[in-house]
Amino acid sequence: MAVGTSGSRAAHTPPARALTDAVGEDPATGGSALDVGPDDLPDGLVVADGAGRVVCFNAAAARITATPAATAIGLPLEQALPLEDLKGRRWWTLTDPYGGLATRTGQPEQNLLLPGGREVLVSARYVRESPTGPVRRLVVSLRGTEARRRTELSHAELIATVAHELRSPLTSVKGFTATLLAKWERFTDDQKRLMLETVDADANRVTRLIAELLDISRIDSGRLELRRQPVDISAAVERHIQAHTANGQAPGRFLVHTRRPLPMLWADPDKVDQVLGNLLENAVRHGEGTVTIEIAPAPAPAKSDESGTSVTVSDEGPGIPEESMARVFTRFWRGSKRGGTGLGLYIVKGIVEAHGGTITVARGPGGGAEFRFILPVSAPAYLTQGA
Repeated sequence: MAVGTSGSRAAHTPPARALTDAVGEDPATGGSALDVGPDDLPDGLVVADGAGRVVCFNAAAARITATPAATAIGLPLEQALPLEDLKGRRWWTLTDPYGGLATRTGQPEQNLLLPGGREVLVSARYVRESPTGPVRRLVVSLRGTEARRRTELSHAELIATVAHELRSPLTSVKGFTATLLAKWERFTDDQKRLMLETVDADANRVTRLIAELLDISRIDSGRLELRRQPVDISAAVERHIQAHTANGQAPGRFLVHTRRPLPMLWADPDKVDQVLGNLLENAVRHGEGTVTIEIAPAPAPAKSDESGTSVTVSDEGPGIPEESMARVFTRFWRGSKRGGTGLGLYIVKGIVEAHGGTITVARGPGGGAEFRFILPVSAPAYLTQGA
């Protein structure tokens, strides 16, 4: 048998004592070296003694396995925790912790099945008195698969979104270039120009999507690099407004209020441009009426005496429903059916937070959406010394 079945003492070992035995005692106090009880742990903890009987079964393990701790304590491990691999084989028989290789120290985390097909992530550690001695304790960690499933679903959604967003422009590029190559002489110069402009616009769309994906990767991994320089945020706002008016928006649609004096802002100018461009694009595309941009000095979001700069972008459109406010900065959130990948605001939030700032969304005075971000000044130390 893979797991022993003897040892009457095990049934009466309290869980807290089992954890003390598993992690060791503090020589100064004689108590646990860790001032924590089994039920305080976020993951499931199951401990079996040298005879293979369960001596600790914490609250998280009871929740994950749907087995009461009182039922599990004292049972042979293979009965209290009847695990199978994804091929339906009994895991304890395969791993044989008590009778297997004496040099084995445990099992890495893997996906196993509980009765009823419920998935659980399991890892095990074999505690021996000597490197090749018998197993004195078997410590098993259990985790639910919900977080991993959410991550996998998010990745699947990202792949599906990218595939969908790439298909349309690439099909257009392929179609127009193939047509031009095959029938170049049949088209007038104006027709050729129109097709090439369409190809150029679709290529830019693909480039923007790839840039968004790279930004998401850097944000998620904490590798978003900032090249801080002095930034004139008022001038940056004016540049974006001029770009929108050059593309056909009425100049009177934009209203800028600036409260001076503004503190000198040290930030990554390209990243700030990305934030402003996304927020203004959202206001123009999804909002209505006048787009108001307010720039003002503000306390920095961090708990410090450092000042900051606040930028508020609001419109007079239908706004964002109250129930959607909490999801605005998540991946794939779309405020309307007017296109977009749903990744822009997620990236905006990541950029602002990488600067040490905050961003919020609310209903604006005109009824539309109001986005406000605050960036701390973040001046270099040599400029603030002696101030």
